Amino acid sequence: MNPATLSVPSSTHEVLNQAPALRDYNLFSSDPALSHALERENAAWARSRLEELGRLMGTEELIRAGFLANENPPVLHTHDRFGHRIDEVEFHPAWHDLMRHSIAHGLHNLAWTEQKPGGHVARAALMFLASENEAGHTCPVSMTYSSVPALRKQPELASEWEPYIRQSIYDPRFRPVHEKNGALIGMAMTEKQGGSDVRANTTTAEPVDGGRARGEYRITGHKWFCSAPMCDAFLVLAQAPGGLTCFLLPRWTPDGERNRFHIQRLKDKLGNRSNASSEIEFAGAWARRIGEEGRGVPTIIEMVQHTRLDCVIGASALMRQALAQAIHHARHRKAFGRFLIDQPLMRNVLADLSLESEAATMLMMRLARAFDGRDTDEHEHGLARLATAVAKYWICKRTPQFVNEAQECLGGNGFVEECVLPRLYREAPLNSIWEGSGNVICLDILRAITKDPASLEAVLAEIRQARGSDRRFDAFVGPLETELAGSRDEVHGRRLAEHLALALQASLLIRNSDSQIADAFCGSRLNGESGRTFGTLHTPIDPEAAFPIA
Repeated sequence: MNPATLSVPSSTHEVLNQAPALRDYNLFSSDPALSHALERENAAWARSRLEELGRLMGTEELIRAGFLANENPPVLHTHDRFGHRIDEVEFHPAWHDLMRHSIAHGLHNLAWTEQKPGGHVARAALMFLASENEAGHTCPVSMTYSSVPALRKQPELASEWEPYIRQSIYDPRFRPVHEKNGALIGMAMTEKQGGSDVRANTTTAEPVDGGRARGEYRITGHKWFCSAPMCDAFLVLAQAPGGLTCFLLPRWTPDGERNRFHIQRLKDKLGNRSNASSEIEFAGAWARRIGEEGRGVPTIIEMVQHTRLDCVIGASALMRQALAQAIHHARHRKAFGRFLIDQPLMRNVLADLSLESEAATMLMMRLARAFDGRDTDEHEHGLARLATAVAKYWICKRTPQFVNEAQECLGGNGFVEECVLPRLYREAPLNSIWEGSGNVICLDILRAITKDPASLEAVLAEIRQARGSDRRFDAFVGPLETELAGSRDEVHGRRLAEHLALALQASLLIRNSDSQIADAFCGSRLNGESGRTFGTLHTPIDPEAAFPIA
């Protein structure tokens, strides 16, 4: 070999035809569907707050924090070096950075602290942006937000804890709550023998001095799933003398002692790796009753209803981030002499994904408005009751397939861990499983339709607002109403949930979206004009309008 050839610079390492990293952009300003929905659903007053969080969550610094929080999962320390039981979980600094920003922007309390109309809508949009960046840290945020309606079933407890929940200061110190600047609330219902069948729970609650005065109990048992075990207190279910009952169980007792809340292990999960999900044991742990004995499920269902809304928000956010990544890549990557965004097959795929994402965002934001009005308006109350389950079933089911299609838009680049899409893909099934998997949600839908006919009428009234605007919509809704008027067999629960979700999304798009988008949705989702995979629209729409960041 000629030694002279060794000094010739190699040209093989020149980087060509690679999309730049998507960073330093505003997640809110680049999302027309979310921006328009904010105006439509009575929360325009929160625009500046959303623009600020959207800017933050799109910075290179916080995008990197999302990666770091997942690359460095939480670590359990059951004992200190002297052998004392401590039951503490250590998180990476990036987790704390993300939590600090989300708490500062009121994702955990805005719906309860803001007296203006649209509090739940504004808070849902903020939660959406944070979930786009990193979903794991939103778990304790969600549970804290969702705990308030349940706590209010016991006014004296709410008066003690709400002042800490209302603080927008993230305080991760492991101390009694009265020594802290703010509090986070978790939840522990699931047991290894019961799963969704919480009435099979074996954890017991023994009253202290007969349970009088402050409703104090000692809880003994084991919980198979407890998320975010470093929260300051937890809503739990246990069998009291009067039946299954809801309790608030803090990490510290009123005497300033560590409660007998023992973390057995952290779960090794498919996704959601930044968040600590744990297996815990109560060894006579001190707790306070919420609501009446024997009324545990109706009490805690208030919390579950709100966390199901957050499942819809989280799934919609994963769709949105996956879409943004796919469109960004297609704008910068060339194949066969043209940018991917200019190639008909790719444009059809991106158009179809854009359509799905907008429909999810629109239903999510309409659902949040129903939560704003559920206490004062019968229609909104009924809509929140039934449409939450319907949206939770459908949008969460669609997310894994959606994210995988977005990965294909990037090809091999979408399959490596330097890209955010593998993390989104691992996260995608989570919202469908948490707070009731598909069959449990369908049973809840059937129960609501049977026992709360007003909730079905509210959903149908919402759907009917678009009647007469599109023949395909009318042809789809007519048989659906006929089916709902007859007997409803459990075996058809999934089909019914799917059809209700599609009818709701179509109605919202027809009334509030661009006519091309509504037309494409009705043709592809209601009339069978497309195939069974994304990218088979009969008349594609412009995907670039969904993400106006070049």
